[in-house]
Amino acid sequence: MKDTIIKEIKRIEQEKDVTILFACESGSRAWGFPSKDSDYDVRFIYVHRPEWYLSIDEGRDVIELPIDDLLDINGWDIRKALKLFRKSNPPLQEWLRSDIIYYERYSFAEKLKGLSPRVFSPISCTYHYLSMARGNYREFLQGDQVKIKKYFYVLRPILACQWIEKHHTMPPILFQDLVKDLVPKGHLYDEIHNLLERKMEGDELDFEPRIDVINEYIETQIEHIDQFVKGIQFNQDDPTEQLNKLFRDTLHEVYQFSSNP
Repeated sequence: MKDTIIKEIKRIEQEKDVTILFACESGSRAWGFPSKDSDYDVRFIYVHRPEWYLSIDEGRDVIELPIDDLLDINGWDIRKALKLFRKSNPPLQEWLRSDIIYYERYSFAEKLKGLSPRVFSPISCTYHYLSMARGNYREFLQGDQVKIKKYFYVLRPILACQWIEKHHTMPPILFQDLVKDLVPKGHLYDEIHNLLERKMEGDELDFEPRIDVINEYIETQIEHIDQFVKGIQFNQDDPTEQLNKLFRDTLHEVYQFSSNP
């Protein structure tokens, strides 16, 4: 599949006249709980030619391909990515931590990873994950019969919030790493581990009776995290100048462009 993804990346570069700097896997495969039929969620960052950024009208800053049954691939322009990175955007932070890298050129991604601790905001990241957990819990895990695979899409953001509270850093991307660090051995751990094994073995994991111990844990943690995030004290230096420099340096590296007269 990697060869197919690389071909798509090359086709995008040619058709859109851009250079893709970094492409990785996102979603369940990157998080460590894919099903046998999981699609591939490919995310990338790209850069236009310098003259594209010197127009009086801003152009579209995303590239989105039609989704098929196997491949979901889209990306952000470097300027959009850096603006979101400045706000500690969690999805982008996760892209940079993905263990599944399909494509990487030039030094942009490595430099951006180096800046990640400086822009990390425990407030914005915790709110992001808390909102994700609440929304998925409300939509999929109410009632006596629930869509059982959706437990992962509530548990992972809850554990991400717990990681932030405990370690004050961006959470690791793998679900297994979060469980190992944050869930003590016992009934809850066993139920989560059993679900994970079933999902990765290809079980359907459709509608089944709710798992009370997990639901109780979720409800308790959502209430706790809601109080925790309100009390976070955090001050952050403005990283804009460093990100501006990275933007200009990348244009120069890729296209030998200089902003100097």
